[in-house]
Amino acid sequence: MFAPTPLQGSIVSTAINEFIADVAAALPSLLTGLVFLVIAAILIKVVMAVVNFSLQRSIPASQGVYRQFISTIVLVFLCFGVGLSFLSIVGLTAIAASLGTATGFLALGVSYALSGMLADAVAGVYLLRDPDFMPGDRIDIGGTVGEIKSIELRKTRFRVEGDTMVRGNAEIEKKWTKLDDDD
Repeated sequence: MFAPTPLQGSIVSTAINEFIADVAAALPSLLTGLVFLVIAAILIKVVMAVVNFSLQRSIPASQGVYRQFISTIVLVFLCFGVGLSFLSIVGLTAIAASLGTATGFLALGVSYALSGMLADAVAGVYLLRDPDFMPGDRIDIGGTVGEIKSIELRKTRFRVEGDTMVRGNAEIEKKWTKLDDDD
């Protein structure tokens, strides 16, 4: 059987003592971090309630996907900011800075890759808010005349001579004209 030597016993006890001392030294910042997380969670709930209330007042119920999209983006940014702040509070500032920088580069790449989709979504929000662009209206889009069937997050559907035509909102937002009933 293996019996530890006095030297091995002192190394183990030294390691355990140092570990306990490091945990005791880190306890105040961990407790501060936990208090911060509790307060941040409450504030996020309050901010999200205000955001959801504002979205309910500004975006019609029939366009719930827009509400959810904007609400999710706000929530992700808030949670990410809280996460980075928590890491800084507990003394992991270098990790927080690295994560922030890496996430920035990742977001830049994703936004570049999804730029067309994002342009359609943003244009869709503008078209949705425009009182002159509503389902049932007749419009001209670069020489194509049709009736708006539905406005979605990225696309708008038109009825053109009995057929359904689908176009990206970014394309429509640039060149549409509302037609009067007598046109």
